[in-house]
Amino acid sequence: MSIRDTIKDSLLQSLQANTISTSTIGITLGLAIVFGLYIFFIYRITSRNGFYNSDFNKSLATLPVVTAAILLAMNSNLTISLGMVGALSIVRFRNAVKNPSDLTFLFWSISIGIVVGACLYELAIFLCLAVTVLIGLLNLIPSLRAPCLLVVSADSSEAEPELAAQVKKYAKTGKIRSRNISKRGVEWIWELQPKNEEELVRTIAQTASVTSVHLMTHDGNVRF
Repeated sequence: MSIRDTIKDSLLQSLQANTISTSTIGITLGLAIVFGLYIFFIYRITSRNGFYNSDFNKSLATLPVVTAAILLAMNSNLTISLGMVGALSIVRFRNAVKNPSDLTFLFWSISIGIVVGACLYELAIFLCLAVTVLIGLLNLIPSLRAPCLLVVSADSSEAEPELAAQVKKYAKTGKIRSRNISKRGVEWIWELQPKNEEELVRTIAQTASVTSVHLMTHDGNVRF
């Protein structure tokens, strides 16, 4: 038999459908459901978003099942696998993932579906354990405190030296980010990390010629 005949026979065999046992399908999809529920609860516990998206979490739970089923179909027949590649290549997702942690969970869910669909069950277990441990360790690391913005309005700019002394008393570092002067008075914006926020606002509010005090904090990203 020539090399051409050998390649032709192997190609014809790959084009024929390979039967997948019912037990394999049941075990694979069952484990995909278990891993999907596991990812669902881990995301629910560790999610720190201001608005929890339950629909996104449900999608995370169903993705391993869908991905595992697709991979089982691709392993059964070469023709189906080529058709799947062509069909999935035209899919476009319009929803942007704003939170980087959501993107991590999304890749985790898809990866579990691929690994389980390839019948690598032990790898899927170790992958879930490794990701869970890593997420737990990263959550234990304390995050840096974001700076506050102190907005002070006064009738005269002569109050600035006294205000600067009070800011220095209650905060290690304080920088004036903005100074606005108008007919109604002066407005300063300090960027600082106060030791006692309530005491700082109360003290500045009692300063002569001060008309209003606002202290704004946020839990956004801090970059140094």
